[in-house]
Amino acid sequence: MNWFHCYQPRPYASLRLFCFPHAGGSASFYRGWHAAAPHSVEVRAVQYPGRGERRADPFVDDAHLLAGLVADAMAPLLDRPVALFGHSMGALIAYEVARTLEARGRGVTHLFASGRHAPHEHRPGDTRAGSDDELIDEIVGLGGVEPELMADPDIRELALPAIRNDYRLDETYRHRPGGVLACPVTALLGGDDPEVTPEQAARWGELTRARCTVRALDGDHFYLVPRQDDVIAELSRAVTTAWASTP
Repeated sequence: MNWFHCYQPRPYASLRLFCFPHAGGSASFYRGWHAAAPHSVEVRAVQYPGRGERRADPFVDDAHLLAGLVADAMAPLLDRPVALFGHSMGALIAYEVARTLEARGRGVTHLFASGRHAPHEHRPGDTRAGSDDELIDEIVGLGGVEPELMADPDIRELALPAIRNDYRLDETYRHRPGGVLACPVTALLGGDDPEVTPEQAARWGELTRARCTVRALDGDHFYLVPRQDDVIAELSRAVTTAWASTP
């Protein structure tokens, strides 16, 4: 069972960056990050069950369960510092993985939460119960996929189960009380993202006893696609600062 894609293994890297896809997304979303990341960083993109080469694996629609499974799979890869980056639903999963690892005594260097409000801010939603067309309209409207692509019946048939599962995971999630994170958090968002405002992103700071930084870049919910280099530069600055400030 392959939980992680790593297109450019870097055994000499001083940091592993685990990247978590959005709802309906897969590890291939981060394909370009492997080569673009600094040479000191090895990128591992998470492949959720039920998509790509894991299509035969059953979906997981519980964020806490999924986070535990990912943390288990990460165990052999914790031989060096790790940072977590998640976009949209992926930010939620990355946060729960960070909590799980800290509870196991294996903290993370940094959590990057992109395009999502803080997990303890509950938002009721029932997009998961909508029709196929409504789900597609939601994804297309956020810029996550080209409308022409989802007009293909075969692609719709392949994509919809993962999209519906992930919306169910996101909309049924409930934050569990517990200790706050020990690691710094950077909350990133597109300046025109309809899903999260800078004020909402700042609430990630309530979930860590370390610092929380908010960075807004030009763009919509999927700002990180055209701004890939800017996002990776921000990540590089953040982890470099963390190492420099460590006694």
